[in-house]
Parts: sequence; structure tokens; C-alpha cells
Amino acid sequence: MSEPRIVIIGGVAAGPKTAARARRLAPNADITIIEKDRYISYAGCGMPFYLAGSVRGFEHLFTTSYGVARDETYFMREKGVKVLTGNEAVEIDRAGKEVVSKNISTGEVSRIPYDRLVIATGSTPFTPPLKGIDLKGVFRLNNPADAKMIKERIDDVSEAVVIGAGLIGMEAADALREKNIFVTVVELKDQILPGLLDRDMAAVMGLRLEEQGIEFRLGQKVMKIEGDGEGKVSAVVTGEETLDAQMVILAVGVKPNIDIAQKAGLKIGQTGAIEVNQQLQTSDPDIFAVGDCVENLHLVSGRKVYIPMATYANRHGRVAGDNATGRKSIFKGVLGTSVMKVLNWTAGKTGLGEQQARELGFKVVAVVNSALDRTHYHPSHGLVIMKMIVDQETRKILGAQGIGPGEVSKRIDVVATAIHFGATVDDLADVDLGYAPPFSSPIDLAHHTANIVRNKIEGLAPSLTAEEMKAKLDSGEDFVIVDVRTPQQFAPKHIEDDRVMQVTLGDIRERLDEIPKDKEIVLLCAMGVRSYEALRILHGAGFKDLKYMEGGLQAWPYDLD
Repeated sequence: MSEPRIVIIGGVAAGPKTAARARRLAPNADITIIEKDRYISYAGCGMPFYLAGSVRGFEHLFTTSYGVARDETYFMREKGVKVLTGNEAVEIDRAGKEVVSKNISTGEVSRIPYDRLVIATGSTPFTPPLKGIDLKGVFRLNNPADAKMIKERIDDVSEAVVIGAGLIGMEAADALREKNIFVTVVELKDQILPGLLDRDMAAVMGLRLEEQGIEFRLGQKVMKIEGDGEGKVSAVVTGEETLDAQMVILAVGVKPNIDIAQKAGLKIGQTGAIEVNQQLQTSDPDIFAVGDCVENLHLVSGRKVYIPMATYANRHGRVAGDNATGRKSIFKGVLGTSVMKVLNWTAGKTGLGEQQARELGFKVVAVVNSALDRTHYHPSHGLVIMKMIVDQETRKILGAQGIGPGEVSKRIDVVATAIHFGATVDDLADVDLGYAPPFSSPIDLAHHTANIVRNKIEGLAPSLTAEEMKAKLDSGEDFVIVDVRTPQQFAPKHIEDDRVMQVTLGDIRERLDEIPKDKEIVLLCAMGVRSYEALRILHGAGFKDLKYMEGGLQAWPYDLD
């Protein structure tokens, strides 16, 4: 068979990656990209950093690592790929194996034949039906044109509102804070980063970001956007208050662009995105679909999910490039692994969250661990709060999350690898990870977290979460919190309650008589290590009703005296 004619609908990430891979495998194939925008391939994930000023030039979003612009000339000269910018694919003629394309400027219609077709139409930001959404100063952050418009206005703004506390919204808030703009983030759900973090982890991160100047309005619905007499935005009105704003950024999620696939009769999946098999074939075996317009298989839940991410778009492109040229590559599925940074804090996740795992019927063991990302004496050490979710019956790792100013992404990647290969928490504890003081501690915090899970499963470490302990305090339960930090550590920051007593860990054996044996005892320290030690000491001394608070005060998302 001669090399195929390959037509790709859509640019940005998945489309160009498909074209590049196909060209390497089929040097003489006829490859065409149809892209309605003027921008063919750009670094969408870099746009918040462009707004913040760390990416200094707009053109850097469009260049290769060696400084060449990724335009039509680049794709033709270096890739041998024809790119039709300013052209919109309006119809797929499956019977005739042609794509009907319309030139947006001239209205001219052409028919482009294919042997293999790849749909890479991406996603579109969801636009809520709000009054005032068309006011000057109201933006989305979906493409380079959006980023350029925001950048042109950003230096004239002192107050801004971001609607949506997901990944894009939080990255936008970060960029605005970097420009010393007062930012309020409004989120309909009762936590930040609802698609990334569990509630307990989100609460801690939200508190730390508030301490650095970002304000949150959680569980509030935006009712309308108000403007001044000149048609410029002036305020965002929620169901509870009015927030002043000279700029509003909408970041309430995206939806897959499936119109052309739906019109062609291709099967749409249960998530609302295009259904594909592991070879990324649609219901038509000669048509593939990649990137933000398709659904994926979740490797832990076994369910179809819609998780639009640049990493998947690029990996899809390689698989589709293989298969469009006659190979038989597969894309196994996803774990939803992602990391992001807001101010000096990183958040990351892989696999299932705790509530997701419970809803799927797993017998869940979850722990929260506060630890340093490298040795305490190294000047670059930073805090990481890590959560791990494990199936108690199989001991397989189901998911993990991490937050903190320390190195989160390394640990999330390690756990993602473990989950991908079906590892148990015992397997993870045995993985031979690299150690040197600038990079980790002798027992890495990923190992440490795995060991905490093992201790909990084996009954050595009965525990409470911060949320559970707060509920006990608020309900007036009769129990005792023993804070085992030193008096110097206790004095400036502690839980103010009559049920709290301070007993330094080193003194606990000598002060056993002061701790009541007839009450529930909860041990507390800064990060969880000393309180676990104290629990084991009290257990050995005959105390029966013992728990320690996971993660220590670093994982306490409430006010402290």
C-alpha cells in the first residue's frame, strides 16, 4: 500500500504532534492540517506565566526550543506538512472520504480527500449565562489572543475577580497576584481546586494562599457582572455580596468540541466527548480523534472520563500518528495526574481521590503525612503535605495528592508510576529511590507516607484527620488532646481549648500519671512524627483509647491562637 493521505482537523498540541509523528514514519505521505485560527501550535500552558511576566515575550509561546516560530513555513520546511490556517472544517463526508473546508476570509469551499482522518478539535471554554459577560474587562484565558488582551490591560488593574477555582482559575489568580493585583476567587463549590484535591487538602492550601493575599469566596454563585457608565466592568455580584473588580477572568471549565464529529455520525461517549478505542479510533475505523475532544479510560476506576490535558493531547498525537500510518499502537488510559503552582505552593494529584474511591466501592485507607522534601539541615528544604489513598483489601495504591512549597511533583510522579504498574503500598515502600541531602531525605516522604499507610492497616497508628478532630472539639466531646511539642513551640501557635494539655515528648514517660487513662487521648505535634511516637509510648504504658492527628498542625486548616 502507498503512503496514506492524512488530514488533521485542528492544531495547537494534538494535531501538530500527530502530523510530526506521522511524517517521521511516512516520509512521503501527504499530510494536511486544517486550522481555523491564525495560531497553529502554541504553548497554552505557558499563558499564565506570560501574564505574570516570567515568559517575557508573546512570541515565546509560539517558538520551538531552538527559537524557530511554529508557523506555516516551519511546518512545511521542517515537517513537510501543509497547514491551512484561517480555514474551518465544516463537514466530514465519510462516504466520499473528504473533508469540506471553508476559508473564513473568502468563503471559498474546498474538498480535501483523505485515507486517514484525525479530529483534533479541542475544547471550548464554558460560558455561563451571566448578565454583563460582554463588558469591557471581562476575559477568558483559552488562547493566545485572550492572553494578549489581558496582558495589554493588566498593568492598569488594582482589583480583579476570577470566577472559578479550578486549574485555569487558580493559575490566573497566581498571575494577577504576581502583578500585585488584589484578587478574589469565586467558586460555586465549597473548596478550591475541586477537580484536583480532596476537601481536606484543598482547605489547607486555601488557608496558606489566603495568608499570602488571595481571597476566596467558596460556595458562592455569581449572579451577574456589573459595569460602569462607559461599558467597563466594575463589580461581580454573588448571591451574598458585591465584589469590586476592574478585571474579571472567567474560568469555569471547558467542553469538548464535538460538533463536526457529531454531524458526521461518529459515536459520542457517555462523558459528552468523542468515544475512541485504545488505538484512538472513532466508530469509523479510518477516523481517529485526539486531545481535548475525546474521552479516556481511567486506569484505576475502569470508567470513561473527560480530563482535557496537554500531556494527553501530546501522547495521543504520537499514538494517532503511528496508527494513521499503519502501525498498531495503543493509548492505555489515564490517571488524571497533574501538578500546578500558585504563589509559592504546588498542588498535585494522581489516581482517585478519597471520596471517588469510596463511591466506587473500594475499602479505603487514607492517610495525610506532613514531611520535609529533603533533609532538615539543607537550606532548600520545604514542606510537603502528602495524602495517599489505598485499597485495604488488595493494598493497591488508588491515588495520591500533594501540596506545599516543597518538591511535590517528584513524589506525585513516583506514585503515578507505581499506580500505573499496579503496585501495592508495600511495593512502593520498597522502591529504590535516589537520596542526597539536596534532593530528599534518607527515607523519602513518599516512602514515609507508604509506611504510615502500612502502620494504619496493621493497627499500629490509629488516627484522626484534622476535620474529624475539629468536629470532636465543636461537639463538646469529653476527650484530651496531648500536644507533645516543646513549650517554646506550643506558646505562639496552638489549639486554644481546655481539653488541650502540653506534655513534651521527651517528658512523657515521667508524666504518665498526669494523662487520664479513662478518656480518649489524641496526640498532636507539628507534623505527626512525634505524636505517633507518643502514641506508641502510651500504648506500651497501658493506655487503651489512643489516636494521633494525621499531618499534625501543618495539616490543620483552621484558625490557631
